[in-house]
Amino acid sequence: MALDELLLDWHSVGEIPPTLRFYGWSKPSLSVGHFQNTERSIDFSNVKRHGCEFVRRLTGGSAVLHDDELTYSIVVSEDRDYIPTSIQAAYYVLSKGILEGYKQLGIHADYATPKKSTERTDVCFEKPAFYEMVVDGKKISGNAQTRKQGVLLQHGSIPMSIDKSMLFDLFIFPNENIRAMKRNAFSKKAITINEVTMKNHTYEDLKEAFLKGFKTGLNMDFVPLKLTESQWEKVHDLARTKYSVEEWNLYHQRSV
Repeated sequence: MALDELLLDWHSVGEIPPTLRFYGWSKPSLSVGHFQNTERSIDFSNVKRHGCEFVRRLTGGSAVLHDDELTYSIVVSEDRDYIPTSIQAAYYVLSKGILEGYKQLGIHADYATPKKSTERTDVCFEKPAFYEMVVDGKKISGNAQTRKQGVLLQHGSIPMSIDKSMLFDLFIFPNENIRAMKRNAFSKKAITINEVTMKNHTYEDLKEAFLKGFKTGLNMDFVPLKLTESQWEKVHDLARTKYSVEEWNLYHQRSV
């Protein structure tokens, strides 16, 4: 999360070009949206029991369990002619790379265009947003976006598999029957790459497929970006002073 934020900062002052980043997770990690109320929604005793990391994102949206997945982030100036001013339209444009990435894996995904609903959920993969990817009506990836300093940051989760038992342990429900009901209904709402293809993929498989997907979908070439030692020091410092701090992770939404 610290690196994603600093990529945005550095791009805003012209220190780096527009950037596409892929990354994974060394252990299961729950990220919550910038404005999400953690006291009301997250079961921290189970977060600890499962050995999960916990962090609040710079972007909005609901909580995501990051585990067996490829995560991507994009930073790009809002004044680029291919970046629409509308949030939904920008999702559509940037998600072309994700759509093409699934095609590389032989998966025929499509854009979600959900109808208006009063249903509310703290679990990201229970409900698709506009222009997220679905397969047979089931959500297969999730995205979140923010715009600051004239720069758009979009990052998202592309799971190979989801531990449904762990996922629903991490949230607060009125009772165990509702937790079990939500867990059992999840397979009708979400699906993963391994389930669709009926084979196990690796992080490297997805990285290769989605790099090709973004090249094709956005009609762009990419060159490697190597951070300096000084930049890495800033990343580690921001991780220590912000994203590892309880005030940010647990209570930030109180003050916004």
